[in-house]
Amino acid sequence: MIELAQMQGVTIAVLGLGRTGTSAVRALSAAGATVLAWDDNKDACASLKAETGTTATPPKDWDWSQVSSLVLSPGIPFSHPKPHDAVLAAQAAQVEVISDLELFLRALGDKANRAAPVVAITGTNGKSTTTALTAHVLARGGFAPQAGGNIGKPVLDLDRPNPRSIYVLEVSSYQIDLTPSLAPEVGVLLNITPDHLERHGGLVGYAAVKEKLFNGQSLDDCAVVGIDDLHSSAICARLKQKHLSKSGAEVVPLAVGKC
Repeated sequence: MIELAQMQGVTIAVLGLGRTGTSAVRALSAAGATVLAWDDNKDACASLKAETGTTATPPKDWDWSQVSSLVLSPGIPFSHPKPHDAVLAAQAAQVEVISDLELFLRALGDKANRAAPVVAITGTNGKSTTTALTAHVLARGGFAPQAGGNIGKPVLDLDRPNPRSIYVLEVSSYQIDLTPSLAPEVGVLLNITPDHLERHGGLVGYAAVKEKLFNGQSLDDCAVVGIDDLHSSAICARLKQKHLSKSGAEVVPLAVGKC
């Protein structure tokens, strides 16, 4: 489990108690945070109580003035087709809305002093296979990769970093949208085809969220971008221009062709 020492004594709300939400409650509770948790599914609330001892309470009973952050599970609408009521309440109280991935990255430390490098892989199709293969190749190369995120283990269930650790993470558009600290040493965008459009206001909005994967990267980082579809190719072109201006990561096109 990732250690969230910086969350000791902080009140954090977790909405959605599926795989990632329950993982967040476990890690936050272990760190000594005060956790407010809820899921509209009563069985999920009962399971949380049995597994962690945490009693779920509905958001209408939360004191937002005491909440530092709302950790939103990927399946719950953040912006489209309309924000969940708890998201609106958090925003009204000026409480940040983040993902479990954001907690993970903050635990690793700031970019300059990060405890282990991060490879973040996204795309409409093929990201699970690419994540697994990348971890396999790194293991054969003598590293100690930890694969997870939107595949396999939630990020907060991964092992703590050691000197050979590399985190290989599959990230969804939902997670990218809620992870302002996302700045992977290697970011990979495989492709963009119509998917989850109702959650991003259309294909243009969906592509814009995918492009956020690279927003935090610097010249020391690498962006690998597929160019087999128009949206990804356009992203590749913009990133190359940013790199030429000496403000962005090195850009590697993933397929044959020019971008």
